[in-house]
Amino acid sequence: MINKYIVFDIDGTLIDTEIAVLKSLQETILKVANKKIEIDDLNFALGIPGEVTLKRLGIQNVAEINKIWNCNFKKLAYTISVFSGIESLLQELQNQGYKLGIITSKNKTEYADDFRPFQLSEYFDTVICVEDAVLPKPSPEPMIEYLKRTGANTSDVLYIGDSIYAFQCASNSGVEFGLALWGCKSIKHIYANYFLKTPQDILYALDSNRTI
Repeated sequence: MINKYIVFDIDGTLIDTEIAVLKSLQETILKVANKKIEIDDLNFALGIPGEVTLKRLGIQNVAEINKIWNCNFKKLAYTISVFSGIESLLQELQNQGYKLGIITSKNKTEYADDFRPFQLSEYFDTVICVEDAVLPKPSPEPMIEYLKRTGANTSDVLYIGDSIYAFQCASNSGVEFGLALWGCKSIKHIYANYFLKTPQDILYALDSNRTI
């Protein structure tokens, strides 16, 4: 398919938040539930909304606890960085005329606080946060909302993400999926159209696509 719209996940795809997400979650659970959970046992949290994560951990009053988690996350903001090659990739995609979007499990406040400081927001025409869809990833609803807002057809879109949740969102909505291996924790059960070792590989995939 010839893609015109390139949509990105944020965490694990555009910015590296793994340490901040998992360490702050571990600290939050220890504080509110007096329970120490190993980091490796929290990897499932990467790619889904915070309140969904907390529910899966059996936490009550998830909205309030999610605020505590966000506070702990901010304390670890110094560990977060933009993945190498991302900004130059976005510049090149924009120069080539692609429409760029975001589908994220962050809520609007988290998007503003956690992502905007990296000054990448200007590249994106359409941003779908968790409040913008009836259900979050892995449901297709966020992508369906993106398609509605942009007027794009499923054949127009390539979704780039690092998790099985992003893959399922793409697959369930009928759009192509590129797996960001630079941020991916596990490729198990992910059947991507493109397995991308570096951000630059997105350009190679798109060039190959155009020649088909």
